[in-house]
Amino acid sequence: MTWPAGYTLRPATPADAALIAAQRAAMFADMSVEYSEATAQFTPWVAARLSAGTYLGWIVEHDGEAVAGVGLMILDWPPHFIDPQPLRSYLLNVYTHPQHRGRGLAQRLTQMTLEETRRRGIRIMSLHASEFGRPLYEKLGFTPTNEMRIVLDGEG
Repeated sequence: MTWPAGYTLRPATPADAALIAAQRAAMFADMSVEYSEATAQFTPWVAARLSAGTYLGWIVEHDGEAVAGVGLMILDWPPHFIDPQPLRSYLLNVYTHPQHRGRGLAQRLTQMTLEETRRRGIRIMSLHASEFGRPLYEKLGFTPTNEMRIVLDGEG
């Protein structure tokens, strides 16, 4: 996959955990979602999963500065009527710094995660899309599902 001139891609390592957390916080800020790294404890979580290989990350750099990134979780999933294979991938933390948007970085990163998912023999990838990101994902073939959610209060 080719990148625009001046942009390079590299795999994320556990040493990038704070960077990934910062990009995640910026992503939520762009969506006007209140997010606190101190509350989320994302940095140690992602560092451990990068080490274990259950979270794969990639960083796009421009002139030595990280300007975009993406994460891909490999999930153990029960066999299902859609796919009996017990793994799925989950796309998350797709972020591009505002000054570098409009150059196709998020699209390339998402396509790369689709290729990695295929390479691993995984047939199903899911994600939660922001309204801003939805058109990109739909263009790449993602479709809405019937997922529902409940947040339980810790009591009871």
